[in-house]
Amino acid sequence: MRQTDELAVLAADDTLRMEELIRKNERFILRCAAETAHRYITKSDDEWSVALLAFSQAVKSYSAEKGSFLSFAELVIKRRLIDYIRTQSKHGSEITVNPTVFDTEPEEQDEDAALKAEVSKKVSHTPNSALKEEIEAITDVFARYGFSFFSLTDCSPKAEKTKKACAQAVRYLMANPLLLSELRHSKQLPTKTIEKNCGVPRKIIERHRKYIIAAAEIITGDYPYLAEYMRFIREEPNK
Repeated sequence: MRQTDELAVLAADDTLRMEELIRKNERFILRCAAETAHRYITKSDDEWSVALLAFSQAVKSYSAEKGSFLSFAELVIKRRLIDYIRTQSKHGSEITVNPTVFDTEPEEQDEDAALKAEVSKKVSHTPNSALKEEIEAITDVFARYGFSFFSLTDCSPKAEKTKKACAQAVRYLMANPLLLSELRHSKQLPTKTIEKNCGVPRKIIERHRKYIIAAAEIITGDYPYLAEYMRFIREEPNK
């Protein structure tokens, strides 16, 4: 395997390597975006956001059997950008986004680009790129916990029962400001406390730790657009 191919395989399960791989390939991502859009693209353009998210998806779904990683990534990026451009020309000034796109697993993304495509579409239709700014801000928050915005697709619950269990854990944190404050100070999810008071299995809490933390930070923070994606958590009745 080529060095870049090996790095891509390792980056799929390593946030730091993922971010390093993105940094090293920024020019490549911009070039793919420019070739597809048929114009000069900078990191301030929405096409950059679409291409970046597509690159991340390519890393997550890459395997040696798919040949050169960069060739594979270029294919994914251009495909996503073509879909984005078509959507731009097809729809008006507003796109309705399913607020549960954060609940998809990586396998589902190959079919409908759930998190990445929907966020990319929404970014382009949000006034003053407010959603893009929220993503940048929350990425800094997530970094303090040791994960990135892109890694959420790996830990988001898929089964309805699991989604409800995670929602219950998030609501418990929201209802206990002191516990939420402790979480932000220690950067450690109070697994035992949640398990004891909510009845949510420890295995689910640990497996979806990033998702629970992310949801709690988004819903209790100043992220109105991102919070829409997790509206079901607030609407789900306590049981």
